[in-house]
Formats: sequence, structure tokens, C-alpha cells
Amino acid sequence: MGITKSPKHFDKIVAFYRAHRRMPSHAEIAGLRSKGSTYKLVNRLVSLGLVERDGKGRLLPGSRFLSLSQLGTVEAGWPSPAEEELPDTMSLEEFLIVRPDSTFILKVQGDSMVEAGIMPGDMVLVERGVREKDGDIIIAEVDREWTMKYYRRKNGKVWLEAANNKYKPIYPRQELRIAAVVKAVIRKYL
Repeated sequence: MGITKSPKHFDKIVAFYRAHRRMPSHAEIAGLRSKGSTYKLVNRLVSLGLVERDGKGRLLPGSRFLSLSQLGTVEAGWPSPAEEELPDTMSLEEFLIVRPDSTFILKVQGDSMVEAGIMPGDMVLVERGVREKDGDIIIAEVDREWTMKYYRRKNGKVWLEAANNKYKPIYPRQELRIAAVVKAVIRKYL
């Protein structure tokens, strides 16, 4: 069940969350309804996965709290006949993040990865504790400087490679410490 079919006061809870960057208390929700009705509303939202409770009973965003409608697919090649599909919902967090405790976002500076589609000003979603493999885009400290590059390994030799021909490969002289693997690129069009 998507947000459009959830209880009508859920939209007010989401608006409160977006305005205050926190979930409302039960008392703040009670302003919408009586205490008994508020209790029933919260229980229904919990059962739908829209909100959760912490150990003290306070509200937390649930796995489907900020889910978006997924209406179908779009052809990026030749145009195709439009087909109507039933809407479904998905949470971007659920789609992009496997291990929330090990995942963070970094803002991209520089143009060394433009041919990989990573532009200055983009955000990259990275995950720590993942074993890197040849061809992964990684965040690494190489000889005491941080960078984002392709991880390359061949015949026991390791180097970092840019996705821009104006940059030469980086061969670690002293140390290479891989901090995270890039999982997604986030770009906002204004």
C-alpha cells in the first residue's frame, strides 16, 4: 500500500518531519485527533511500515516513510509505445542502501571521473567495509592524499585510474588505504 492509500493524517506527519527534521511526538499528533484516535493512527502507520517506534516508544521514520511512486520504466533508446503500468512505491534508501551503518555521502570535487559520469558537484553514496575488486570506483587514501578513482589490480600490481584522459594513473609509492566503494551517484538538476 503506497502513501496515497495511507491514512490522511500521514501527509501532515511527513510535512512536520520535513519542516522540523524530526518526527512529531504523540502529543503533537494528538493535536490532529483525540489521544485514542492518535494511538490507533500510530498503530496503523506502524503496521504499514510507514513509521516505527524506538525502545522508548518515540516515533521514527519507517522503511516506507519517504517512499516514492514508481510508475514503470522509460525507454532511453528509440521511443516505444506507452504502456500503462500499475504504480508501485519504493524507498530510495531501501533501493540504494544495503548497510545503513556503513554508508555515507560525499560531495565530488574535481573532474577526474567525468568519463564515468561523475561530475563536479555530484554526490556519491559510498559503503565502507566492502571488499574492492578490479574496476570498482573507490575512495582511497594514497600516499596521504584522498581521491576517488577506479581501483585496478593486475598480476599482483595495484594502481588507481582516473576516468579522464588528462590524468595519469596513480601508483602508490608508500601506502594505499581503501576507505569505501562507490555504490551510487546522485545528481540534482535544478
